[in-house]
Amino acid sequence: MIANLEQRKIPLVFQSFLIILILRKIIPLELYPELHFFFLGALFSILFTLGLLYAKFKASLHMLAISALTVFVFGLNIHLQIGSVYLVPFLLVMNGFVATSRLIMKAHTPNEIIIGVLIGSIPQIAFLFLWL
Repeated sequence: MIANLEQRKIPLVFQSFLIILILRKIIPLELYPELHFFFLGALFSILFTLGLLYAKFKASLHMLAISALTVFVFGLNIHLQIGSVYLVPFLLVMNGFVATSRLIMKAHTPNEIIIGVLIGSIPQIAFLFLWL
């Protein structure tokens, strides 16, 4: 619930550095390509959100995270041919719960929620084609 846009910048920069460290040291592309591209998509989402903060626009980080996870799990089900019937619909319902809670708490406007979903989903979909 950080209302001031300036206060969001430092945690996002710190998270970007942590993800870069994770990508370089813990999750190499050769060993875990799925996770590597998931975190790479997360890095792109965070950097884009950081750019929006400099343009004085706040996106919902909660929606960014849950939508990115939903797209990743959907792609993982296709890739591993698991066919988990309940996990993806559960995550879609969770997307709705998170969006509703952010609106009820008046933490975000509907536009901020939609932008959060797009920023979280688009990089994951783009990288999905690289490892799928």
